[in-house]
Amino acid sequence: MIIKSIRWRLQIWLAFLLVCVLSGFGVTVYQLQRVNQFKQIDEELERRVGALDRAVRGGPPPDFGRGRPPFDGRPGEPAFDDEGNRLPPPLHGGREFFPPGPGPEMKLRPREIRLSPEVSALFEDTGSFYFAIWSRDRMLLKSSTNAPVNVSLPVRVAGANLTHTRMRDALREAFHYTELGDCVLAGRDITGDLNAMRRFAFWLLGAGGTVLVFGLGGGWWLTSRAIQPVEEMSVAASRISAGNLSERIAGADTDNELGRLAGVLNSTFARLEAAFAQQRQFTADASHELRTPLAVIISEAQTTLARERSSAEYRETVETCLDAAQQMRRLTESLLELARFDASQEYIQREHLDVSETTRACVERIRPLAHQRGIQIHCDLAPVRICGDTDRLGQVITNLLTNAIHYNKPKGEIRVGTRGENGAAIVTVADTGQGIAPEDLPHIFERFYRADKSRSRAAGRSGLGLAISKAIVDAHGGTIEVTSQPGAGTTFTVRLRVDQSR
Repeated sequence: MIIKSIRWRLQIWLAFLLVCVLSGFGVTVYQLQRVNQFKQIDEELERRVGALDRAVRGGPPPDFGRGRPPFDGRPGEPAFDDEGNRLPPPLHGGREFFPPGPGPEMKLRPREIRLSPEVSALFEDTGSFYFAIWSRDRMLLKSSTNAPVNVSLPVRVAGANLTHTRMRDALREAFHYTELGDCVLAGRDITGDLNAMRRFAFWLLGAGGTVLVFGLGGGWWLTSRAIQPVEEMSVAASRISAGNLSERIAGADTDNELGRLAGVLNSTFARLEAAFAQQRQFTADASHELRTPLAVIISEAQTTLARERSSAEYRETVETCLDAAQQMRRLTESLLELARFDASQEYIQREHLDVSETTRACVERIRPLAHQRGIQIHCDLAPVRICGDTDRLGQVITNLLTNAIHYNKPKGEIRVGTRGENGAAIVTVADTGQGIAPEDLPHIFERFYRADKSRSRAAGRSGLGLAISKAIVDAHGGTIEVTSQPGAGTTFTVRLRVDQSR
């Protein structure tokens, strides 16, 4: 499925992150642009509201024009009111003044607001601005010719003499109440500004969509390049699983994580190839080793059954078959032992022991065989305590001593030593035999390998002794090494960890 693909998962996550980032960026830019635009409009409106406020403050007081008009006629001349009616003469002659105040014959006249040319220019030069002025009696005193017919007195905010703004459809208005209760308002039709903001929003959407498309395209290219080594690894692993063990992952950059992974996989495949090759060689060698005693048994049985023989001849045939069967048994036991070591199923008993005592016991056990061949064994055994399996370590030392006897020259010598050195117990077995050729030393611990190809397998030596010895030493966490000089002899060195508990 597509959703299970790493490439598509990365692409979906990239798309999600890009959408979030672009959306946040676009909304932020749009809001900043909108706030800045409205701030500019509000500043223009507040400037005009301030001019209107100053004009209203500079006019006549609110009570101007109320009460009866003063009599300013000359003595003896009749006085007339505003409608042309003749007024009675003053009682005491001369000039008579009537104080302002309502009276039965008095009427209310609206205030007249005169704007200076500078203030009028603020609304005439830019036709989109309009104004309206109300008295404290909620009476419209003056408004511009382009003011909307539905302009209404704004609601006064209690306890505030600041300039406030409001929105009515596409109209942006700023208003201010003076200390005397008058209200001045300046407004503007911002339909063009709103359309410009919509165009800006569409432009942001288009730019964001373009960035998203290019981002997803670049992300697809990057993920494809990042996933390509993984696909190559998968294809190479598929070919290897099909049987082509020589296949390797090529073209990986070793400086990055995938390159290092490819290097590890290549080394793993190399070890697998070597292991399978060794397994094939091991199977062929085991078959060859088993075929020889089987051929002996079959040949002896067929020869014996070909005609009647004496009891002595039958006994000789049976003994020959028994020797061949014993050789097969030793071989199969060795193979099973190595298989258990390979599977980490061989039990190693851990106990405190003195490696010098174990070595001495092995020497005494093998000394009769050395005397038969005229070989002298010299021991230099210093006590060293270790923690390990006595029987298994004795098997290793016995095998090294047996090899030193079989591959030694007549009347040769064997030197056996134990000592402690740098926190390790060291066991050495050196002979004065024919030695091992340099080209054979790297293979000396391989299974079924024989440095001396001239020796017959009929002697009962299967070529597994050193392989088993190395497996036992490895199980103890130690090492076994060999040094040799052709014609001078061979030395095997076993290193084991010293027991630190005592």
